[in-house]
Amino acid sequence: MTKAEIVNEVAKTTGIEKVQVLAVIEEFTKVVKGSLIAGNPVYLRGFGSFIIKHRAQKAARNITRKTTMTIPAHDIPAFKPAKSFVNAVKEK
Repeated sequence: MTKAEIVNEVAKTTGIEKVQVLAVIEEFTKVVKGSLIAGNPVYLRGFGSFIIKHRAQKAARNITRKTTMTIPAHDIPAFKPAKSFVNAVKEK
């Protein structure tokens, strides 16, 4: 499902104009991104959590050149779904 499809669905079910729904979705994504960049997770009860995962430094191999290189430690954004959400998907 794309952002446009989400906007259409929310606008259809709530009766709110598409322009307003798009503005809310855009602002929501900005807030989530800003919070994660600041190092703060975002918890949405019943849906899931947007969190930062730390990846440790590791060695990787370039098979074509037969060389080893080091990938430095870094943080990545991740989503962890709530148990109720996981169970609903499993039961489908």
